[in-house]
Amino acid sequence: MQGRSVEAITTELADSLAVQMQLELVDVEYVKEGPQRYLRVYIDKPGGVTLEDCTLFNQVLSAKLDEEDPIPGSYLLEVSSPGLNRPLKKDGDFQRFNGELIEVKTYAPIDGRKKWRGQLVGYRDGVIELTVDDRLVRIPRDKVAKAALSPEF
Repeated sequence: MQGRSVEAITTELADSLAVQMQLELVDVEYVKEGPQRYLRVYIDKPGGVTLEDCTLFNQVLSAKLDEEDPIPGSYLLEVSSPGLNRPLKKDGDFQRFNGELIEVKTYAPIDGRKKWRGQLVGYRDGVIELTVDDRLVRIPRDKVAKAALSPEF
């Protein structure tokens, strides 16, 4: 596993465990906050995950990470649901959440803007299609820095 990022290594280990436990691995983050490092793993399932799902997945993943020992130094492992602002990372996410309100941030401006918020109306050939202010906007996925659900309250 030499030379690969902590996120990539953890994603590989966590994804196979999630499949076995009938969960979906949504995202993995490895961040430093102050002196402490955090390994955050977000899981989901139809109907949403429970505290028990998160606790059990944390125990199983923690044991696997201890066995493999791919991460140098100490860190805190946190497992949770992706929350209301669930990140959209995979092609399937854009198909699954069709019709939902989302926010997209791009690396560089598209039509003079880097931030878009609108209804997801399609995903075809690597292009996200949003309705923003009654206008269809097409954003190539390779230009997206971040995309997430953006619920209205």
